[in-house]
Amino acid sequence: MDLGLAGCVAIVSGSSSGMGRAAALSLAREGCNVTLFARRQELLDAAVSEIEGLGSGAEALAVAGDSTDPAALRAAVDGTLERFGKIDIVVNNTGGPPAGGFEDFDDDGWRAAWELTLMSTLRLTRLALPELRKSGRGRIVNITSSAVKEPNEGLLLSNVYRPGVTGWAKSLSQDEGPNGITVNSIAPGYIDTDRMKNIYAMGADPAGDRARDEGLIPARRFGDPAEIGDAVTFLCSTRAAYISGITVLIDGGLAKGLLS
Repeated sequence: MDLGLAGCVAIVSGSSSGMGRAAALSLAREGCNVTLFARRQELLDAAVSEIEGLGSGAEALAVAGDSTDPAALRAAVDGTLERFGKIDIVVNNTGGPPAGGFEDFDDDGWRAAWELTLMSTLRLTRLALPELRKSGRGRIVNITSSAVKEPNEGLLLSNVYRPGVTGWAKSLSQDEGPNGITVNSIAPGYIDTDRMKNIYAMGADPAGDRARDEGLIPARRFGDPAEIGDAVTFLCSTRAAYISGITVLIDGGLAKGLLS
């Protein structure tokens, strides 16, 4: 299936590891040029080398920076335009905020999570939006969390701010549809990332806790980051041009709601 991505240009944030990296690699396999943005330069450089070795014709640019820093986001957009001359796709992805409950965070903790989870997404999109409009086939995909469908125990900050991204994305999809831009979100469930490993490590029995949760998932396993990456790529394709304003839950069948 031709996804119509050859020669397109994407910015993927949080792409040094996990689902962001998987999305960047999946897009590149389809011939899409990619700017990888995250904090860890050495991991970005390794991802660039892997993309260049795919043989798909895609090129990659690494821009190191913090998603909560507006100047760093500007550098990612400016660097992309200098290297590739356009932007067709923005994939918003950041690491999740710290785990914890209501009494675990002071005002500074709430502000930091707001900057990371919500404002970084809004700022990067705002910077890229003029170029996405010029593209005529702009794509915005946000990687959020299954918390937008059902709150996750012990992840209060994510439960609060991830739905904010969903509400913003739905509104933006209405506004930008006439400009040929689609705006969608992906809500991953249990995906085998470093963040998940770190969350389990906080418990008294990491292996037992993980086995318990895997047993609750109809698929009886955690998802692979590549499965999220491929879903991102489809939503960025020309084949998905009539899909906009939705949140795709990818959780191995865990959610039981009829409209999940």
